[in-house]
Formats: sequence, structure tokens, C-alpha cells
Amino acid sequence: MDKYQSPNGSTRWYLVLALLILIVDQITKWWAQISLPMGQALAVTDFLNWFLIYNPGAAFSFLSQAGGWQRWFFTIVGILAAVVIIWLLQKNTHDRSFCIALSLILGGAIGNVLDRLLYGAVVDFIDVHYQGWHWPAFNIADSAISIGATLIVINEIKRAITQRS
Repeated sequence: MDKYQSPNGSTRWYLVLALLILIVDQITKWWAQISLPMGQALAVTDFLNWFLIYNPGAAFSFLSQAGGWQRWFFTIVGILAAVVIIWLLQKNTHDRSFCIALSLILGGAIGNVLDRLLYGAVVDFIDVHYQGWHWPAFNIADSAISIGATLIVINEIKRAITQRS
């Protein structure tokens, strides 16, 4: 088996990874909702707080004050992204690193879509900060999406460098 190919050349392993991301995301959001007070920082370390909020917008609270239509817009975008990602997984089983990245994005996207459907907003609870500067609150799904997107960029840079040499 080529080191870049999935076992059996199928998408099963990648879908299992996406499912694991989704499960961890939903369990941590459930924990945050039953354990954390709304909008109050609970210090974990000098740079990390637990901080429960509901974000009706997208990344960095984009469109969070849009009046409600954004819930359905981002839900539809997330569902369409999931469909495209599953199609890409099926077409690219030979490229393991690309499919792992897509799986992270898929699990995160579905996790945030589920929040929008259940709560009308995304559950965020991780607050990273330094000297009074706070990164916007996020969750495991957001982390998985960010890591997946970063892996895709790194892989494409590597591919471009390899093709030039």
C-alpha cells in the first residue's frame, strides 16, 4: 500500500475520523453548557479560560448581529461544504494527508451545523488570551476546521515546491 493511500482505498477511515471529531466536539460543548456559567471567564491557566458564549455568526462573530437569517445561511453553507468534502474524499482516497485535512474540516463543520440547528448559534467556550488581548472564543470544531485548513495550505505549498524542483 502506498503511504499516501487510505487502507482499502476507501473513505471509511476518513469518515470515522470526522465522526470522532464530531463526537469530541459535541461532548465538550455539552460539558461546557452544563458546567460553565454564561459569559463568565473561569481561569484554567495564565493564558486559557473557559468562557461559555453562543455565537450566532461565523468566525470572529462575523454577521453575529445580522438579525437571524445568518443561522440558516451558515447552516446551508455548512451542509453544502460537508457534501462537497465527502465527494472530495471519495475522489482523493489516494492522497492521505489531503483526506485527513478534509476529515478534520468535515467533523468540525458538521459539529457547528448541529449547534446551529439545536441552539440557533454555535457553542464557544475556549478563550485564549495574552496580556489583556483575547482571541475570539472558539470550540473543538473550530480548532479542527483551522487545523484541517492549515494542513491543506501546507500540503499545497509542499506540492508547489516539489513540482518546481
